[in-house]
Amino acid sequence: DGLKQCLSEFKQQLAWVERLDVTLGQVVDPVSQSASNKDAVDPENDFQREMSFYRQAQAAVLEALPRLRKLQVPTRRPDDYFAEMAKSDQQMQKIRQKLKSKQEAMERSEKAKQLRAMRKYGKKVQTEILQRRQKEKKNMLNAVKKYQKGLSDKLDFLDEEQTSSQGTKKGNASQRIKKGPNAKRRYKNQKFGFGGKKKGSKWNTKESFNDVSSFRSKVAHNKGLGKAGKGGKKALNKRPGKRTRQKMKSRAR
Repeated sequence: DGLKQCLSEFKQQLAWVERLDVTLGQVVDPVSQSASNKDAVDPENDFQREMSFYRQAQAAVLEALPRLRKLQVPTRRPDDYFAEMAKSDQQMQKIRQKLKSKQEAMERSEKAKQLRAMRKYGKKVQTEILQRRQKEKKNMLNAVKKYQKGLSDKLDFLDEEQTSSQGTKKGNASQRIKKGPNAKRRYKNQKFGFGGKKKGSKWNTKESFNDVSSFRSKVAHNKGLGKAGKGGKKALNKRPGKRTRQKMKSRAR
């Protein structure tokens, strides 16, 4: 009686459009409509219980919509509808900054992890290269010792050393473009020649022996040379005196 008295005190007689309450009983499953399973919803079965709530809410909506349309109450949101969020812009800005800082921290951590992996891989490659070089050096020294002791007559280790040195310089050698000799080499070629046969290069041939066009009788017999011709070859190679040499030095200064 006390509860009924309290209910009558705060109860207000308002129109349905102000209350919008819809009361329905249990809704029958449309798939299996039968009297036997009408009240067969097991409250311990979560799926059946939730589906019963879903069907009841759906039936309440289908009952309330015609009544709202009859009262000319709009039930669809307009396209330009704007509603404020439950959280303020300041709070959303704080959340955005926090998410951004978290994302930057994750990116820095990932970058540091990649750098550590790259350093580890580089150190591993460097160690492998040093070990391979030491192994090649050891094999070459063993081969040299065997060759010196006469246990082996093969010189294959020299070819292997040459190929390994060429392999280290492969990057630069492959990109090198052959442009001919440099300036120093060209100057030496112009001055000293291009090599070739040296021994016996001044020997006479049949053609040079028969060619006497460059022969000069006056030069050959010391004629036409003035006073120097009287003394013969000795006069030509005569050393000047001391006084003459001093004058020549003073002139050169």
